Amino acid sequence: MPQFSTLKPPSEGTPITRKNGRLVVPDDPIIPFIEGDGTGPDIWRASVRVFDAAVKQAYGGKRHIVWLEVLAGEKAKDSVGDWLPGDTLEAVKAYKIAIKGPLTTPVGGGIRSLNVTLRQVLDLYACVRPVRYFKGTPSPVTHPERMNVIIFRENTEDVYAGIEFAKGTPQAEKLIEFLARDLGKRIRPDSGIGVKPMSETGTKRLVRMAVQYALDHGRRSVTIVHKGNIMKFTEGAFRDWAYEVAKAEFRERIVTEDEVTAGASREGKLLINDRIADSMFQQILTRTAEYDVFATPNLNGDYLSDACAAQVGGLGIAPGANIGDDMAFFEATHGTAPKYAGKDVINPGSVILSGVMMFRYLGWNEAADLIEHGLEATIAQKKVTYDLARQMEGATELKTSAFADTIISNM
Repeated sequence: MPQFSTLKPPSEGTPITRKNGRLVVPDDPIIPFIEGDGTGPDIWRASVRVFDAAVKQAYGGKRHIVWLEVLAGEKAKDSVGDWLPGDTLEAVKAYKIAIKGPLTTPVGGGIRSLNVTLRQVLDLYACVRPVRYFKGTPSPVTHPERMNVIIFRENTEDVYAGIEFAKGTPQAEKLIEFLARDLGKRIRPDSGIGVKPMSETGTKRLVRMAVQYALDHGRRSVTIVHKGNIMKFTEGAFRDWAYEVAKAEFRERIVTEDEVTAGASREGKLLINDRIADSMFQQILTRTAEYDVFATPNLNGDYLSDACAAQVGGLGIAPGANIGDDMAFFEATHGTAPKYAGKDVINPGSVILSGVMMFRYLGWNEAADLIEHGLEATIAQKKVTYDLARQMEGATELKTSAFADTIISNM
């Protein structure tokens, strides 16, 4: 049993475990959740009803989830005086799977991103973002249906490592002095300083997961996205290490773009290629259908996932997951929108589709299929929340709660 300071484990339910590296999922798994800040409570109340309805319908009551609320963000600060209590981390470690709504991250001073902290402390090294089109969703592009990609973004390194020092601090001054004195690199003294680490270990485990996923799910290609033409020893190294792990561990099942150009057959093989990041942003618009699975450093992946989501309805229906070797945390990808808190108007699609990812991760594909069908049918009926309704002619605008009701009725 997990050892918590104040959190009480549920009186029912069975923890998810691992055996020989594989999840062992009981019929009554305990799954921690964080409802989130701002509009998080509205979104969570709607989403959890969809989840429970899908599980009940898919399995005739033979399976159910035992939800365990854990705290983070403003609710945690108000309740226990800590933005991210130790019990929350222990619960995720103990129960292996968790899901959450959006959390507050102030710009500039104050706390660092709780999302980044969760990823680093729990070593959830892969941010996985599937982006696909649901028919009827308003889009700014002519052919949104061509978008069907999955982004594997390295989650613990790059400029998100949190190694930065404010202008004028002793740490910044010391680092600037060291760079000038020992390395001959001159930096303006009124600079803030950040460090961008990328490791061979971090890169290879991320790319390994992306390639394995592509092979397991019959995808066509994995594209390495980098800015290695400028940052040769970080992003350039990411590219080189990505090819190394693909060739070393998957040689018989992959082929590189250079090998195809030289005459190698692509038939039956997963294509591994790479693109410069700025070119990739153009091509995801102009040659969308050519791309399938991406493997990216942290910052590139952050940009690319949002840019892809914008083509198919925006972050309101963009799911995400943070996955490591032992644990997985599924999450909304948008912000907290505090001005809409408590108004029951925000699109819950991001958390709902993150739940779809969670169910597929658990192997509960029947529940996942029901939710996707219910959501797609609801959008096709033009019964949507305000963010989509304002872009759709003849739409019926629904509250968050009513949107969830309609998804359930359409399962």
